[in-house]
Formats: sequence, structure tokens, C-alpha cells
Amino acid sequence: MFPYVLKRLTGLIPTLLIVAVMVFLFVHLLPGDPARLVAGPEADSQTVELIRKDLGLDRPLPEQFVNYFSKALRGDFGISLRSKRPVSAEIAERFWPTFWLTVTSMVWAVLFGLIIGIASAVWRNQWPDRLGMTLAVSGISFPSFALGMLLMELFSVQLGWLPTIGADSWRHYILPSLALGAAVAAVMARFTRSSFIEILHEDFVRTARAKGLSETVVVLKHCLRNSLIPVVTMMGLQFGFLLGGSILVEKVFNWPGMGRLLIDAVEMRDYPIIQAEILLFSLEFIFINLVVDVLYAVINPSIRYK
Repeated sequence: MFPYVLKRLTGLIPTLLIVAVMVFLFVHLLPGDPARLVAGPEADSQTVELIRKDLGLDRPLPEQFVNYFSKALRGDFGISLRSKRPVSAEIAERFWPTFWLTVTSMVWAVLFGLIIGIASAVWRNQWPDRLGMTLAVSGISFPSFALGMLLMELFSVQLGWLPTIGADSWRHYILPSLALGAAVAAVMARFTRSSFIEILHEDFVRTARAKGLSETVVVLKHCLRNSLIPVVTMMGLQFGFLLGGSILVEKVFNWPGMGRLLIDAVEMRDYPIIQAEILLFSLEFIFINLVVDVLYAVINPSIRYK
């Protein structure tokens, strides 16, 4: 297992290099002049040129990339054009609110997704199945930002039960986590249902029932573990989706996280922030895929990596 993990970690280097090149080219293709935005609308052309030179934007693109990537390897992602603070400090402040929002959303989404999916599979083509799949289709079809605004209008504006913005207490996490995790819960429910239906028709399930085991034991002990491998794969992909999908939800709830920081950076053409955040998101996706592969061996000991 360890050689496999080490091999995967070594493979991060070329992947991150490709992502760094693509992100660097992408941000420099964005319309707008960062030097002009930093200088302000009333600054003259000479002032703009001085700021462009100070930011290093007057250099050729290959030279800018080499300078950026060499510093990034040492953990230096530059200075934010907007706040004049180190990029690492800006991201460090915003990382944990996004992380805990993502974890909160994932926990309840997986819990409800598994329950609805298992119930739909066990009572296939009956009212629990129809109700569960109706909720799942609704969750997938409703955009997260629209659901967020609806929840905010209902529970904050009309009823006054929950706060609308901020991340100061556990009550602030309820509405954004519901808006963010609804689509994931729906996907998990549909995927769990499909996986469970296949497992319920396997020979070992019929054998367990023939031994006189209760349906609860058959479902939870024999079916659940054998159906977890494809479900864990989907969980990993959906966790990455939550990290990226939190951008719109954070904008709606004015959440002080990385998604809101990225939106502000795009609006201000803050190249260092944009590049560092997208690289971080890419690294998180790669790391999540590695964790999912390792979990395969934990769930099913017959799986061995070389």
C-alpha cells in the first residue's frame, strides 16, 4: 500500500505543473487590466504603468510564469493585488470556514442520501421508493443558489429563526449547508439505490435469507458493506464538487470562505489569489481521489495495490 501511495504522490508533480500552466494562461486571458483596477479609474497612464511595473506585469509571460512557479514551490504565492497581504495569509483565513461548511454539508448529505437510497432499494416500486426518488430528482433539479435564497427568505426573513449571513455560530451553518448539500444528498440517494438493488439480487444475500437471518441484518451487515465501494467513489467525487460548488452558496450567504474570496479576486483581477486558489482546489481533488482509493482496500481487504 505504501509504495502505491508514494507513487501517487509523486504523480502530483506533473499534474500540478499542467494545472499551473493552464491557470496562469487563463487568468492572463481575463478581460480587464489589473494595474488599472489597482490604480483606480482616475489615475493617469503614467501611474498605471508604474503600478504595472511594480506588479511585474510588464515582463514577458514566460518570465512571469517562471517567477511565479519558482516561488510557489517554496510556498510563496505572492502578494494580493487587492489587499496587499500575502496570498497564503488571505487563504488561511478563509480556508476553515469553507472546510467546515463542506464537511457539515457532506455529513448530512451522505447520511440522508444513504437512508433514502437504502429505503428506496428495499421497498422498490413502493411508496418509500417513489417518495425518495421524487425528493432526489427535486434536489438535483433545484440550483443550490436558488435553494439558498428560498431557504433564506423562508427561515430568515419570514420566520426569523436563523441568521442570513456570517459564520459565527452553528446556527449560521444550517441554511448554507442545506443549500450546498441538497444536490449531493440527491445524487447519493439515487446512486445508493442502484447499488443496493444489484446487491440484493446476489447469491450471498439469498443464502443469508435462507439461513433465517432477519431482513435488517441482511441489509445492514451483508448488503451495506458490499455496496459501499461504488458509493465511496461517489462520496469522494461529491466532496470535491462541494468544495467547488461552495462558490455560489458563499456568495448568496456572504460566507467568509474561499469561494467568496475567489469571486472577489476575479472581479478585481487579483491574479495571485486566483492562481493559488485554483491550484489548491486541484490539489484537494487529487488528494480526495487518493483517499478514496485507499478506502477501497479498507472496505474490501481483497483489493491490493501494487
